[in-house]
Amino acid sequence: MTTTTELIPVSGGGHLWAERAGDGPPLVLLHGSVHDSRLWNRVFAPLAQHHTVIRYDARGHGRSTLATAPFRYEDDLLAVLDHFAFPAAELVGLSMGGEVALDFTLEHPERVRALTLIAASAGGHEWPRSPDMEAYGAAQHGSDARRIAELELTLWASLGDRAPGFDVIEPMVRQNADIRAAAAKGHALDPDEDAVGRLDRIAVPTTVIVGDHDHPEISVIARRLADGIPDARTEVVGNADHYLPLRAPGRLLELLLGG
Repeated sequence: MTTTTELIPVSGGGHLWAERAGDGPPLVLLHGSVHDSRLWNRVFAPLAQHHTVIRYDARGHGRSTLATAPFRYEDDLLAVLDHFAFPAAELVGLSMGGEVALDFTLEHPERVRALTLIAASAGGHEWPRSPDMEAYGAAQHGSDARRIAELELTLWASLGDRAPGFDVIEPMVRQNADIRAAAAKGHALDPDEDAVGRLDRIAVPTTVIVGDHDHPEISVIARRLADGIPDARTEVVGNADHYLPLRAPGRLLELLLGG
């Protein structure tokens, strides 16, 4: 498989690191918080047999630069589509990446052909208070990289180090935890990004996917997305936590390729 890597200019003088492979209908992969494009290691090449696939590191993650001014992840995604001259693309996003893909679809419906939301968060959904999530928020607020990584691996990689993919998950999380807090502080929150109140406006084919071992609130959000988005398809994947593309890549490929 031939791949190319590119640096995509974005606002504030920075760039996004991106990788492209394959030929066919365009598909863009968006990772979650404390992740980078390695999240897609086990599905990237197989998808490229059917699509022109783009994976990129979000602002401040992986090999992309930190923000020097306020920015929006949705604007960065638009820059990616424009850079590769894609009039429209299928979007596949996990966690934060799913939230970005959802907000982008509401903002730029003409640029999206289909939407896959994996273990997605969603703007406007209020999480219940819990000691674990409060500790996670405090670690991010305090830029405590060691604690961020520790809690990430405990709360979100619940299947542990004996399940598939941990060899990628652990170093990815620990490396991105060092810069996650700085990336989050550069993100300009939009008070109008209340996606859960506008789900009925999504008019593209949508699949909502969740792992059976993910955080319980992710399943709550998945049901809310599936109930609110017209004709959305829902799939629960077995033996998968929040890191579903690395835990159950075979089943995810079946779902993304029409299985």
